[in-house]
Amino acid sequence: MDKIAKYKYVGYSMLALALLAIPALAQGAADNEFTVNSSRAIGAGIGFGIAAGFAGIGQGLAGKGATEGVARNPGAVSQIQTMMIIALALIESLVLFALLIVFVVVGSVK
Repeated sequence: MDKIAKYKYVGYSMLALALLAIPALAQGAADNEFTVNSSRAIGAGIGFGIAAGFAGIGQGLAGKGATEGVARNPGAVSQIQTMMIIALALIESLVLFALLIVFVVVGSVK
């Protein structure tokens, strides 16, 4: 079994266990509001973590591309630097937008 197949096997096994555990964790209706609010807050935190992580990867790739561009053509430093700064600002604005969404979601928790 190759490495990718092992990762698929482990991933599908974890997904199956998670889906089978949902009915076991079901509780009465009295605790439903707390469960919904806590799940909403946890989901917002996980979503923001994913957004920030992928934004970091995107910023790293933008920096890598700019560095390679400057190494190939040192005469175009100012143009490459300007485009890189604009790209980094746009990526960071998406992270700030995700943070705003987290505040709205968590702020709506009663």
